Amino acid sequence: MIKTNSLAEVGRVFLRLGTTSFGGPAAHIAMMEEEIVARRQWLTREQFLDYVGATNLIPGPNSTELAIHIGHARAGWPGLIVAGAAFIFPAAAMVLCLAWAYVRFGALPSVVQAFAGVKPVVIAIVAQALWRLAHTAVRSPSLALIGALAIAATVLGVNELLVLAGGGLAAALLSAKRSNRAEPLRSVVVGFPFSQAMQSVGIAGAGGAITAGLWPLFAVFLKIGSVLFGSGYVLVAFLRTDLVERLHWITQQQLLDAVAVGQVTPGPVFTTATFVGYLVAGGQGAVVATVGIFLPAFFFVALSGPLVPRIRRSPVAGAALDGVNVASLALMSVVTWMLARSAVVDVTTALVAILSAVLLFRYRVNVTWLVAGGAIVGLVSAAVG
Repeated sequence: MIKTNSLAEVGRVFLRLGTTSFGGPAAHIAMMEEEIVARRQWLTREQFLDYVGATNLIPGPNSTELAIHIGHARAGWPGLIVAGAAFIFPAAAMVLCLAWAYVRFGALPSVVQAFAGVKPVVIAIVAQALWRLAHTAVRSPSLALIGALAIAATVLGVNELLVLAGGGLAAALLSAKRSNRAEPLRSVVVGFPFSQAMQSVGIAGAGGAITAGLWPLFAVFLKIGSVLFGSGYVLVAFLRTDLVERLHWITQQQLLDAVAVGQVTPGPVFTTATFVGYLVAGGQGAVVATVGIFLPAFFFVALSGPLVPRIRRSPVAGAALDGVNVASLALMSVVTWMLARSAVVDVTTALVAILSAVLLFRYRVNVTWLVAGGAIVGLVSAAVG
């Protein structure tokens, strides 16, 4: 039986994380590692890494799926629902308010531009998480080599799914060679054909012309949530293809504004769907689009979550998961480098990044206070400028 206080604690923690986790999936994972592993010790660092690796093998928003995994591990099936909903709700509510203001006044509120001060703080948060997670994930020279090759492949533009699959396969083959076993890896790769089949069905099923009613709106976002691997940039490509070019529900400029809101608000970038849903069908459209794009994440985690401990117990499959974990950190490091290039653009942002790193690494200041401080710096800079 799940203790009520555990469930309430899960709700409180993820509600706060959903309110303060700016900066995209890499930053969200970093903040969860700080809160769940370092501070509360709900999971070991190895367990946390296993869940990070697992989220990369299924479609949907990785950080939201990680929250759902953690909720399930902490408080069972009710925790699965509560953690995911609590993490999503703050961002969806903020985006809904901004969508209302956008429709009412015809432009985004100027305060959206004031979050530049948060970006360099996010870089420091992610760097700290990468440092700690790498100490756990890179346990051998072979895993270090796999990580280095994954970084190189990512920089060269290799598809992230191939990078993850390659990391897992390489580690599994090395493990099998050392132990002279040829254990099948069905438990690791079973998600790939299933999700590819979902992708084929989803894309084919959305081919006809449909009107902007609530059910068609729900169907479009359910499809996107069911088949989308990758970053927010991949989400933009899906939204542009479906909503701008094929269905003509929104304009190119409206899509860019929706993506901007998804980037500057905390929580999952997929709440871009909330903004688009409001533009298409008002408040009901916002709710329908949000439910549609996030619902598959709960479904995929519920299916894949019980497999993670079983994979870890198998020597070869566990080695494959180690390879996926290292490749995941490689992807995260490349994303962090790209974010740093756009976040640290002048003396002020450089000083914020350095000070944040010192406060995190040396004094272990709570990341919530650092995010709040960065937001204040951004607001002051916007007002002065």
